[in-house]
Amino acid sequence: MTPEWANETDLYAIADLVRGVSYRRPDLVEDETEGIPLLRATNIGEGTLTFDDVLYVPESHVKAEQLLQRFDTVIAMSSGSRKAVGRLAQLRTDWRGCVGAFCGIIRPNSHKVHPPYLSYVLRSHEYRMHIDSHAVGTAIMNLSKDRVLSYSLRLPPPDKQRSIAAILGSLDDKIEQNRRTSRALERLARAIFRAWFVDFEPVKAKAAGATAFPSMPQPIFDALPTRFVDSAIDPVPEGWEVKALAEIATFLNGLALQKYPPRDDGEDLRVIKIAELRKGSTDDADLANSDVPAEYVIVDCDLLFSWSGTLEAKFWFGGKGALNQHLFKVTSSHFPRWFCLLWIRQHLPWFRAIAASKATTMGHIKREHLQEAQVVVPPAAVIREADHTLGPLHDLHVQLMIESRKLAAMRDYLQPKLLSGQVRAEAAHG
Repeated sequence: MTPEWANETDLYAIADLVRGVSYRRPDLVEDETEGIPLLRATNIGEGTLTFDDVLYVPESHVKAEQLLQRFDTVIAMSSGSRKAVGRLAQLRTDWRGCVGAFCGIIRPNSHKVHPPYLSYVLRSHEYRMHIDSHAVGTAIMNLSKDRVLSYSLRLPPPDKQRSIAAILGSLDDKIEQNRRTSRALERLARAIFRAWFVDFEPVKAKAAGATAFPSMPQPIFDALPTRFVDSAIDPVPEGWEVKALAEIATFLNGLALQKYPPRDDGEDLRVIKIAELRKGSTDDADLANSDVPAEYVIVDCDLLFSWSGTLEAKFWFGGKGALNQHLFKVTSSHFPRWFCLLWIRQHLPWFRAIAASKATTMGHIKREHLQEAQVVVPPAAVIREADHTLGPLHDLHVQLMIESRKLAAMRDYLQPKLLSGQVRAEAAHG
């Protein structure tokens, strides 16, 4: 359905594309004080940008037109995956950065189109189909500037553009606010965990004569010992145990789900692979039939750990799915989920180093490494008290992430209806 009030145009007339730049690895730095953040194709999610694992480009290497501007849309111009090429997301805030060689910047002309509105056009199913039909290549799929911009669209009047963008943008803004809060909660939980269970700062303070510790509730502090004892690793608080990571949780490896081909009966499950774990959703995922054993069915808040390829550990919030091989589902009957997650993350740098040392294209770790990874376990009373502090942080994180998924579903439902004119923006405001 095409709105009668829209005028036909094309992307060439209302936007430009700035290609990313190939920077030599020796020219990049890891210190944010020494350069400008560089976004790569891996930082482009489904309609969102992530700012994890960025490198930095010395400012002298970046031209002014290559600096990202508010309302620019970053697009993946090259990828080994047809699903990933053309993935894009708009920068909705002022953020000083640039993009790498396999990316591009679609920069709207604000005199000809309302930039936030154009972002939603670019995220439409129709534009996705345009990209799919214009990406070329075999092992590596590529897009050119001409292919990205050779898209015809119907452009409504400016007031309707602003109304549509305001409705969809309010949902995106709430999603982004939730994500920022969730990231802050995660950082706080990691900091508390490391201080209490890795660096033993409260125990050290108590051993030195302190009667309280600033970030620790008094009941936990009162339960702490006042001395350290030797262990298989380093000295640990008296009464605390050193165990293998494999002893505190069960690591269930996923299945080769091609053995469960979809039946298209309405009961099929989305397949959760490494790529799905990274992006946090099962959009465009493969399907498996519902005969997958119950223990391999994943639901919100399950803890997943990819032990091959890109090693990640996180809680899943992408809805119901089936666990593919190369992923562990991590459960424990004795320890809180946050305790298991944060100990896995504590060992991730070592696990990643092991995987990177493999001669294969898909580096991985083995179960023996889960046995070699050591964790320090306090008495049950300390764990219970700690759960009163870290548990609510985890619970709020869960609440925010699930709410964000529901908001994204509402946005995705409204977007095509608003863009097509099937639902008028004025009515949607009411």
